[in-house]
Amino acid sequence: MPFDPREVEPKWQARWREARLHRTTFDPKKPKFYALDMFPYPSGAGLHVGHCEGYTATDVLTRWKRMQGWNVLHPMGWDAFGLPAENYAIKTGIHPRVTTEQAISNFRRQIDSVGFAYDWEREVNTTDPRYYKWTQWIFLQLFKKGLAYESVMPINWCPSCKTGLANEEAAGGRCDRCGTQVERKDLRQWMLRITAYADRLLEDLVDVDWPESTLAMQRNWIGRSEGAEVVFRVADGPAAGAEIRVFTTRPDTLHGATYLVLSPEHALVEPLTTPEQRTSVTDYQAAARLKSDLERTELAKDKTGAFTGSHAINPINGERVPIWIADYVLATYGTGAIMAVPAHDQRDHDFAVKFRLPIRQVVRPADGSEPESGKAFTEAGVAVNSGELDGLPTAEVKQRVAATLEAKGQGRRTVSYRLRDWIFSRQRYWGEPIPIIHCAKCGAVPVPEDQLPVTLPEVERYEPSGTGESPLATIPEWLNTHCPQCGGPGRRETNTMPQWAGSCWYYLRYLDPTNDKEPWSKEAERQWMNVDLYVGGAEHAVLHLLYSRFWHKVLFDLGHVTTKEPFKKLRHQGTVLAYTYQDATAHYHELSEVELRGEDAFLRATGEKLSVQVEKMAKSKLNGVNPDTVVAEHGADVLRLYELFMGEFELSKPWDPRAIEGCGRFLRRVWRLVEEHATASAPEGDPHQRLRHKTIQRVTADLERLQFNTAIAALMTFTNELTSKGGTREDLVTLVKLVGPFAPHLGDEAWERLGGKGFLLEQAWPVFDVALTVDAVVTYAVQVNGKLRGNLEVERGTPEATVREQALALPNVVRQLEGGKTVAKVIVVPDKIVNIVVR
Repeated sequence: MPFDPREVEPKWQARWREARLHRTTFDPKKPKFYALDMFPYPSGAGLHVGHCEGYTATDVLTRWKRMQGWNVLHPMGWDAFGLPAENYAIKTGIHPRVTTEQAISNFRRQIDSVGFAYDWEREVNTTDPRYYKWTQWIFLQLFKKGLAYESVMPINWCPSCKTGLANEEAAGGRCDRCGTQVERKDLRQWMLRITAYADRLLEDLVDVDWPESTLAMQRNWIGRSEGAEVVFRVADGPAAGAEIRVFTTRPDTLHGATYLVLSPEHALVEPLTTPEQRTSVTDYQAAARLKSDLERTELAKDKTGAFTGSHAINPINGERVPIWIADYVLATYGTGAIMAVPAHDQRDHDFAVKFRLPIRQVVRPADGSEPESGKAFTEAGVAVNSGELDGLPTAEVKQRVAATLEAKGQGRRTVSYRLRDWIFSRQRYWGEPIPIIHCAKCGAVPVPEDQLPVTLPEVERYEPSGTGESPLATIPEWLNTHCPQCGGPGRRETNTMPQWAGSCWYYLRYLDPTNDKEPWSKEAERQWMNVDLYVGGAEHAVLHLLYSRFWHKVLFDLGHVTTKEPFKKLRHQGTVLAYTYQDATAHYHELSEVELRGEDAFLRATGEKLSVQVEKMAKSKLNGVNPDTVVAEHGADVLRLYELFMGEFELSKPWDPRAIEGCGRFLRRVWRLVEEHATASAPEGDPHQRLRHKTIQRVTADLERLQFNTAIAALMTFTNELTSKGGTREDLVTLVKLVGPFAPHLGDEAWERLGGKGFLLEQAWPVFDVALTVDAVVTYAVQVNGKLRGNLEVERGTPEATVREQALALPNVVRQLEGGKTVAKVIVVPDKIVNIVVR
């Protein structure tokens, strides 16, 4: 009978649920394997096949590990707080909890329809008070440790949405939701002191197995720099005598500092500004408030600025240098002030050219050449125009200048970081309430732990307050309370946590999700941590991973976890790209060579037969392929197989609906082999023994390396051989077990058809005999003077003298010796090549 996924797949999914087959159990005699997917934000659009790629990979690996006898933890949950649900609630009047629960229900249905082996008994939801009770508890540990504090910070503010925006939400200086010009607004924020862990976040990267590109992004974001803090004293103007501190990694260029630049928000700008410059400075500050940080620091943008009217003294040579403000310097980066060395920094150079400020070269290339005209020379070299330092190499000049500054009391050697403390507040309703009560007498007081969770109030309206506070500020019955410390009147914190909060620690809650006494038990943490394999999109390569690592290290210091790092091994699935066909008559098989790099690219085919544009598959682009459609047309097993066969796991690859049918044909061949086994006679002996053991070895090794596409290719080769020559029962049992993790519905149906008991997932993974993976016969390439003249097949282990003798006897080789030529040398590379040198 043909294999009908519409009947078979729901049947086995029901049996798995009834048997609680995917429930996590722990046996101390077995090794553990904790596989984690980056849990999704459950939007109304549902999953697309790009999401399913990573989920399929971890599902295949965890099924394989279970068959190998491992304790496996493979959970799933929902990162469900966030602004999209709140905006939808404002627009429609539907409570975000309602739309979130609807989206979760749809996501869960889609995931189940693909047959993923998640333990739903460990499901978590960041919006569940039973979950965010412990998010609030972790915040209190940070607060008690002095790592959570309040500060007034400039943020991107949308006057239309009346809310703060992340930099990514204000690209181009406009709100990405309504298009309104953003402003800079100073608001009270909760901050987390992540900078206290900067060194450890950097140093401990040596302990993890992550892609090098991700490690580089982590290091770059932390941005540790060794250099010097330099003190410039104001020489004149309203703030004469004041100190301006800057950090530089190139103190050797101090002789070339010809002006200072402060951020428009710097605290000294107002006292530095002379009456003559007041209007131009205040106008410039107002203009800077309309730009996002991303827009301000864009390297290619036109440089703008305003002169304060004041000057400072360069501490190394006593020169007066003008003090400017410019928006390419950020108040939140470094000290909010820089010494500008236009000959040796391109941004400073462009600014100096525009405003006709001095450009003085103080470093020349070590080889004596001249720097490129019109460009800043940013490399190390030899000092020039630097007084007694002339002729010394950059490294030595750095040390001498730093020592001079320290001797004068106008500087010191120090380390700086690009990493800034984490702004932890959001002016939103749909987020975790921050468990702090403000008291006029006691200040910021933590909510007692036995009073957690501080739950979100049920309200009908979610509009922003308009004051910069969250909508919670407009709910007096929730807002007003009593101080836990003195009993007097108190006011709840109205800012909520960012969406990052719930995802910082969810991997720990999976260990013990129903525990209402503690966030996780010590026993569960010791059993399962750390995460053995973490799989998710590269878009989380910086902030999510950095924030999770920060929280984990704090919990480690407090004794709540036993590992320094949460995620031992991390892999990013490649982006799934959507086709846009410009030639509807073209066929996929016409592509002979395809080169694809990046998220937005073009497929280039030899010839002019095909023109295909591809782009990243995303909800925002409305180009996502719904897995429901693929399951309905082809079945879940075909979807799973194609997800992993269409290209290398960690590279971008195109989703082509015309190519998926090849995976369907392969699975139908597997099913036919199982069906025909009931009536066909098996071949005599064990003709596929070596191929069978080679296939087991190849698939096992490929799964270990996450090379799913080549593992599937090996299964296809094995299936083709059995289809053409017939297979034994052992061949078919092996094939079904190897295919099972990729196509579990077909696997269980075939296992049952072959008379197997229980579920395939409960069976042992096939093992191979190393001796049988080595061919008994080897083929030598026989060359004469480097040119191939024939092949020689001999039994493995044939003595070298015999190989040499038989190679010289090949007819093609004999012909090369005609005309009196002689053999000068015969070189035998065991099991590979015979090279005959003839003169």
